[in-house]
Amino acid sequence: MGVFLWHQWARFMAISGSIYLIWAGFWGIFYRKFFWDFVGGVRMNTETQKGIIPGPNAAPFIAIIVTVPLVQILAMVFGTCTLMMELPPPFLKNMTIYRSMIVRIILLLVQTFLGALFYQGTNGAIWSLIAAIAYTRAQMKGEIFEEARENRGKGGAA
Repeated sequence: MGVFLWHQWARFMAISGSIYLIWAGFWGIFYRKFFWDFVGGVRMNTETQKGIIPGPNAAPFIAIIVTVPLVQILAMVFGTCTLMMELPPPFLKNMTIYRSMIVRIILLLVQTFLGALFYQGTNGAIWSLIAAIAYTRAQMKGEIFEEARENRGKGGAA
């Protein structure tokens, strides 16, 4: 039986979560919904309005999610950045940032926060959080990327 490599499993989870969040960002632009509107909301059941009306404390979130889809766009940008870290183009393999697990963990946590704010991004946020936890576990166990170890100090020859 082989050894379970946390960073490889985290990589697959990060790829899945990033692709999901990019796709959810596109859907979130067209169908805008603040996911946490039920917290502090008022249930309306009149003839003109049905459902939950968000409370006044949700106004800043509604402004950046429903009025202007800033959170969805940022989630797509961070998802693309994380995807480029996991499936790197050749110019990125030479950089020190590619070998850092800490940068990946931070990107995934920001991606998790952004994905949890809008309705379509919740599954991608969960997958990104699991990937961040798995990368943290890999960091604690002292795992090192084999490809990154081979590219260390080669400059433009990687």
